Amino acid sequence: MAGTARTTPDERGSGGDLDDRPDPATETFLAHRNLLFTVAYEMLGSAADAEDVLQETWLKWTSVDLLTVRDQRAYLVRITTRQALGRMRTLRRRKESYVGSWLPEPLLTTPDVAEDVELAESVSMAMLLVLETLTPTERAVFVLREVFDLAYDEIAEAVEKSPAAVRQIAHRARTHVAARRPRGIVSASQTRDALDAFQRAVETGDLQQLLDILAPDVVMLGDGGGLKQAVPRPIVGVEKVSRVLAAGLGRIAAVGTLLPAQVNGYPALVFRQDGEIDTVVAVRIDDGLVTGLYAMRNPEKLSHMERETSLSR
Repeated sequence: MAGTARTTPDERGSGGDLDDRPDPATETFLAHRNLLFTVAYEMLGSAADAEDVLQETWLKWTSVDLLTVRDQRAYLVRITTRQALGRMRTLRRRKESYVGSWLPEPLLTTPDVAEDVELAESVSMAMLLVLETLTPTERAVFVLREVFDLAYDEIAEAVEKSPAAVRQIAHRARTHVAARRPRGIVSASQTRDALDAFQRAVETGDLQQLLDILAPDVVMLGDGGGLKQAVPRPIVGVEKVSRVLAAGLGRIAAVGTLLPAQVNGYPALVFRQDGEIDTVVAVRIDDGLVTGLYAMRNPEKLSHMERETSLSR
């Protein structure tokens, strides 16, 4: 994350007046901080970049005359959206030179994220990968409309388009996502059942239960970022995926521990070696079968797995 001399306020330190009560600008920013982080994260798929966007938003917000702002929440979302759109162009260039497959940065999320089914679905690994297939403006419009239910005129101000253009973009993005998103909202219990089968296969060496829930066209992705060994490109098909799993499961059981965790609003597995997080495993479920298997190994993307992150709409 890019460092600057000034950081955003959080619940532990507002940087307010001598009596520790935050000033009005800080108080408003703190009230919407989780919302703004969620907007930026859903647009970028990167927690580190989302934190940078929040810092840029905060710096711009401190220079605003609050007396001229009619809707402070909408104004903050507008700043965040514009900063995120600018950063998406930089992030896209980085992805073009990225070593191997790129996966979204996983978050260890608070329990309330899982309770908001629509929010959990919107930040799931599967949905974030679908959002990667949109253009930056399509992604911003889709997130602001479908996840945060902003009015078209508010979105138009945020993305600097006319309301009529935003409606067209929203329709196009909605159609694109509908053709690629998981078929229906997946329950946490379905995801947990799939990961339980994965964990049993690791602990017992018996792959059969896991193979029984893998879809014929299952896709396995691994993200090592060039820093850790991972599958270099997507592996497609149950036969090829099962061969990779058979080769690796025994090693996992021998050198570390595999434990459940709430990641991006859904159950996932965290593999620790010598007490350190080595891999986060998430899945995509369609019609009761695993169609996507995602293994994050890049250590630079695992920092938000050490403490819970709060998200909100």
